[in-house]
Amino acid sequence: MTDKKEKTTIVLFSGELDKAIAAFIIANGAAAYDHEVTIFFTFWGLNALRKDSPVPVKKGWLEKMFGAMMPRGADRLGLSKMNFGGIGPRMIKHVMKKHRALTLPQLIELAQEQGVKLVACTMTMELLGLQEEELLDGIEYAGVAAYLGDAADAKVNLFI
Repeated sequence: MTDKKEKTTIVLFSGELDKAIAAFIIANGAAAYDHEVTIFFTFWGLNALRKDSPVPVKKGWLEKMFGAMMPRGADRLGLSKMNFGGIGPRMIKHVMKKHRALTLPQLIELAQEQGVKLVACTMTMELLGLQEEELLDGIEYAGVAAYLGDAADAKVNLFI
């Protein structure tokens, strides 16, 4: 009799720092418990996967505007509460450093090292004008049907 791995899926819809940190803490914890983990990034959650530096890609006017208005990368996400014009994220990062907690970029890297499947929603990418070159290396691209396939077999499904 073969042991089947438990599965955990997370939809990261939010583009807020605290919620993205929570998603990756859960994902890394589940991976450490030998779960097969998928995080499906859609809408504002895709911002956590954006590269920090601009990438030269051809875009229309509207897509350029979306790109300019959205935070570029995990280090530039705001907080869901107490953002205070950007002071809140700096405060939480300071507290995390003080307690030697991993930063969001480090949590993302750890997730990739543990084999967590990071999936960018292709429909949302098209709507927001995001291109594969603008997102981190080593992620997958798929639609909602692929996520639902993973979620159907999972015991834990979260929407953050």
